[in-house]
Amino acid sequence: MDTFRRDVVVIGGSAGGHDAAQRLVAGLPAELGAAVLVALHLSPSAPSTLGGILARAGRLPAAPAKDGEQALPGRIYAAVPDHHLLIGERDLLHHSRGPRQNRARPAADTLFRSAARWCGSRVIGVVLSGSLDDGAAGLSGIVERGGVALVQRPDDARFDGMPAAALSAVPDATALPARDLGPAIAELVGRSDAPDTPAQMAPTDSLLWETEMLADGRSTIDRPGRPVALGCPDCGGGMYRLDTGHAIHYACHVGHSYSPQTLLAARDDNVEAALWAAVSALQEKAMVLRELAQHAAGLGDEAAHRRHHDAAEQAWKAGEVLRTQLG
Repeated sequence: MDTFRRDVVVIGGSAGGHDAAQRLVAGLPAELGAAVLVALHLSPSAPSTLGGILARAGRLPAAPAKDGEQALPGRIYAAVPDHHLLIGERDLLHHSRGPRQNRARPAADTLFRSAARWCGSRVIGVVLSGSLDDGAAGLSGIVERGGVALVQRPDDARFDGMPAAALSAVPDATALPARDLGPAIAELVGRSDAPDTPAQMAPTDSLLWETEMLADGRSTIDRPGRPVALGCPDCGGGMYRLDTGHAIHYACHVGHSYSPQTLLAARDDNVEAALWAAVSALQEKAMVLRELAQHAAGLGDEAAHRRHHDAAEQAWKAGEVLRTQLG
């Protein structure tokens, strides 16, 4: 009788995630019977150093993931800057420069969704330190497909946003300090739970659509979800609400995806940009009016000079009021 094992570990994090990932990796045994895939938010222009950092942190070989290679047990594969890391059929790894997810590439949700689709109940998903809520919806998707969820305990994380959001989306997830996550993973990987795989839901239309959009830029699935009166912060396209267990997120027609807290942060940025644009426009208006005032004064038209001068002062003061509010 065939036995079932969990042999794919996917790890996501952001700010503070490098330190947490090193502590996690230090607790993994040299003979781990699972492939470990790590996606931390990275600067697009940063060198690809994560693999080397993780190799020095523990006993498992670690390196940047290569497009098209097969994920093998006992190895760590690190996402590279400006590319999503995906796992697909036959455990083949893929790079994608598809739409940013939660304003990040690589993103935790992207890796988690691909693992949920293609590996189902074989997956152990782990969310580490980070701001906002990347990884929460993806972790919920892993659990829906029969996988297991682990989360760095929020009070152990340098930034508790991602762990707290993950626990909100997956209330039954096990929360542990980073140093204890490695042994917990090893125990799950080494345990044969049952002769049959755990019950798992079939991939939802939203999971199929999102993974296909990231892999190929197109999908055979009709765009799922419920339309909402929101524009995508990245491209301005209409957005749809997608529900995954306790988690919700939003995606536009080209595949940009946002969890709620990250969407709010993006909106804050848009509001700030709009306010700075208003400051600039008011100052430029004031400068043009001052030019007109000087021109009127040169012509001896005192009424026009005064009118343009007063309007310039009003525009400049309005801009200064906005600037003060922006800090």
